[in-house]
Amino acid sequence: MGSLDTHLNVAAMQYVIQAGQQRESLDADDLASGAGFDVSTTSTQTETVSAGSQVQYDLLGEITEKTQLTRRTAAAILGRINPNTFAKFRLNPEQFITEAARLINEQKATVIVEHLAYDALEDRFDTAIFTENQSAQDFAKVGEKLKKHVYDYVVTDSKVERDFVTELDTSTEVAVYAKLPRGFFIPTPVGNYNPDWAIAFTEGSVKHVYFVAETKGSLSTLQLKGVEDAKIECARKFFADVNKKFEGQVKYDVADSYSKLMELVTG
Repeated sequence: MGSLDTHLNVAAMQYVIQAGQQRESLDADDLASGAGFDVSTTSTQTETVSAGSQVQYDLLGEITEKTQLTRRTAAAILGRINPNTFAKFRLNPEQFITEAARLINEQKATVIVEHLAYDALEDRFDTAIFTENQSAQDFAKVGEKLKKHVYDYVVTDSKVERDFVTELDTSTEVAVYAKLPRGFFIPTPVGNYNPDWAIAFTEGSVKHVYFVAETKGSLSTLQLKGVEDAKIECARKFFADVNKKFEGQVKYDVADSYSKLMELVTG
């Protein structure tokens, strides 16, 4: 309930009113594209009271469907929030339902993850996960031929990832690395989670493997909250179990650059 009172933000309804004049001459293309009018003025009005909609919202039913809770539990949660928070429902019913359900699901995820444990199975990923369903990728983003990646080329989604690849490929500490495909995932109670990279480092004659997440942007801008943060906590538990079986040679962490990764590896 405290999370709803603190974080449930509902915007007032806004209406954009445009006035215009029909053009003197129109052709079929103008009618098809909706370009038959020239807009002369635009104004935005904010509704600060109930919009007076005739649509009937089943608040408990909607929350129940989106959160998979019982109606009784949903009613208990909503009944204990601050009256001022609950009053936001009349201001914008649809956004209230969507945001309330999102916040409830985040709190559910936190509780579930606290008690989560993984048990290893005999299932294995086939190497075909690296090549299956890859036709939709933009191969203009593959960059130069690589020396240490498991394949000669890799598709990157940002400059951050491309810089990361460059430093991995030229590092004397890195033995081999791979950008993990979408087919490689860790099941979690809040959805499948995909680490970004697997990297094998050489320490003398002993190699250990690091699974790394979140190299798409700086950690300060990732906003690792709610469900995403829950997925990362699940990944930590998953790899902690894997690490026991491989005598400390498999590790997992979150890094946004090669230098941050090396801090984790050498720290």
